[in-house]
Amino acid sequence: MNETFFAELSAWLTQAGLAGTPETDIVSGFCDRCVAAGLPLARAIMFVDTLHPVHEGRLFRWGLGPTESPLLEYGRTSPDALAASGSEPQDVDAARRWRTSPHYHMLQTGDSFLRRRLNATAEEEFPLLADFRAAGMTDYVAIISRFAPEGVIGEMDGVYASWATRAPDGFSDGHLAALQRIAPYLALAIKSVSLARMTGTLMETYLGRDAGRRVLGGRIVRGIAERIDAVVWFSDLRGFTRITDTAPKHAIPLLNDYADAIVSAIHEHGGDVLKLIGDGTLAIFTAEDREHACGAALAAAVAARAAVAELNRLRAADGKPATEMYLGLHVGEVFYGNVGSRERLDFTVIGPAVNEASRIAAMCRSVDQPVLMSSAFAAVGGMKRRLVSVGRYALRGVAHPQELFTLDSDA
Repeated sequence: MNETFFAELSAWLTQAGLAGTPETDIVSGFCDRCVAAGLPLARAIMFVDTLHPVHEGRLFRWGLGPTESPLLEYGRTSPDALAASGSEPQDVDAARRWRTSPHYHMLQTGDSFLRRRLNATAEEEFPLLADFRAAGMTDYVAIISRFAPEGVIGEMDGVYASWATRAPDGFSDGHLAALQRIAPYLALAIKSVSLARMTGTLMETYLGRDAGRRVLGGRIVRGIAERIDAVVWFSDLRGFTRITDTAPKHAIPLLNDYADAIVSAIHEHGGDVLKLIGDGTLAIFTAEDREHACGAALAAAVAARAAVAELNRLRAADGKPATEMYLGLHVGEVFYGNVGSRERLDFTVIGPAVNEASRIAAMCRSVDQPVLMSSAFAAVGGMKRRLVSVGRYALRGVAHPQELFTLDSDA
């Protein structure tokens, strides 16, 4: 490996990072080029933590069998995070495996480089090296490319890599020097792509899928909003205040459980959740025509009710408090865009249709119905065939009494 190799590989990594090449392609391209240049790599693993509500990070693999995925997303590794997230047993096993790994050891010692010849002594020190030895590997190297404190985001503090070879004599000094020299370029490319992915995840997680994409697309100027036609979904939970007063320790787990059920139903039917307001959920359904949007919202309502019913069954079996969803649906024109101060903006929907959806949801308690739809919603296409009127009601802040509808149990 000569200077031309290092120059060409570093240039390729720079271009891959700038282009947003998928991390798995960066890792495989890097390894293939190293092997072609005479570096006897047989297996490579890289991983980087991220900011994601479910996954702690992403792991990229090269040199495994054709049926084994080059990408894995791993869960929480700290005991507190595992307990808070209600992790599955396999996550607990993975976390235990992590705490006996070479990289975890390096985090405790502050080292950035570790090498072990693969033998019984290495397996005793780091049990996971038994897998490498069983696969015929002879030598193992781990490298951590750490970020400066200013570059750390959450747990994303560096790029972790390991390399193994089947060469009978293992890695030579020249091979090790080459890996240490080029590792920072590889880490920088991985970090660049991972940061872009993480930004998208954070936007969609906290703003909603469509709103997040719009903000990332440059829609960040205050006061810029567009008039759109949408179904507005406003739901909340029955008796949530009572539950928080009588069983406060159950409040957050309860909210998370019901949000999973409701938000999943909305997303599965093409809706976008814009806000979680305490126990309330504000979402919209948009489409080229109202009938399609209303049909999707109605399907999501049915799915959400079924999911909540199943959740209640499971929570009751565990002796946990349960509740129900109240839902108001309305359709109309709304303003969709940035609202707020120069320092703090919110990408949301505003307008009379939003207020009306909220008032309709509040009426669920008064008329003892879990789901209510506006007359405008019921008038769209064939909606009325699946609905039944519950009468006319005055809604606070709405000029005229309005006929409300609910799901027809016989439809």
